[in-house]
Amino acid sequence: MSAPDLPLWAAILVSFFLVAGALVTLLGSIGLWRLPDFYARLHAPSLGATLGTGLILVASMICFSVLQGRPLVHEVLIGLFVTITTPVTLMLLASASLYRDRVEGNDAAPKKDPPPTEL
Repeated sequence: MSAPDLPLWAAILVSFFLVAGALVTLLGSIGLWRLPDFYARLHAPSLGATLGTGLILVASMICFSVLQGRPLVHEVLIGLFVTITTPVTLMLLASASLYRDRVEGNDAAPKKDPPPTEL
């Protein structure tokens, strides 16, 4: 059971998803480096990590499902945990930074919360 055992169609799919996941993660890292302030920098790595990890997990699911001849869904649990924990971490970081900036009087922080929207 190795990579040469993969059929051509599966190898192409796995390669596509791996490269796409790596590129999305790279874009998130570049966004972290290039965006101007902390609040803008929060979005790029969280989106890159979630989507990039998801694409890499899809590649892993295809590869190991084809090699073992049965569906493997261990990666679904990993994807579920990444999808749940990344936005929660983003919100906690943003809330802590917003509180700190407002207490210190930093001009980079928004002065007040936006009004709630009605449904």
